[in-house]
Amino acid sequence: MASEERRILESVCDAARSARRLTRAQWERLRSAFGDRFEKAWRLVEERRVKLYVFEPSGRTAWIVVGRGGEYQILPASGYCSCNDFYYRVVDGGAGVCYHLIGQRLADALGAYDEVHEGDEFFDALMAEWRRAPPEEPAREGGGRG
Repeated sequence: MASEERRILESVCDAARSARRLTRAQWERLRSAFGDRFEKAWRLVEERRVKLYVFEPSGRTAWIVVGRGGEYQILPASGYCSCNDFYYRVVDGGAGVCYHLIGQRLADALGAYDEVHEGDEFFDALMAEWRRAPPEEPAREGGGRG
């Protein structure tokens, strides 16, 4: 299931990247595959809560998603998110991605994210802040979190 979720997400994002929009069929495919997680991820995209930090002059980057419980660092190439849901559901194999990862992948494919430029002197402090364990999120109905 987990690898199938990742495959569906990447397939839709690859197709949407050139058009910079989702078709009705792509929307339905994501909604069918991810349910509530897609709805939450789409809100992240619509509300522009996905950020790409670009540090200058080095050019280092960091993807951040502003979620309910804080700011979560995303490592897209690794399929990693620093949220608790990632540990509770993704690491345990119950899901392939958390909704923050879905939101980041969609925002990147659609060009629907904010780019934030910071000086390299802020890199270490911001990375330390983003790497701190997020606060415990309240449990949702159905046993999941985040």
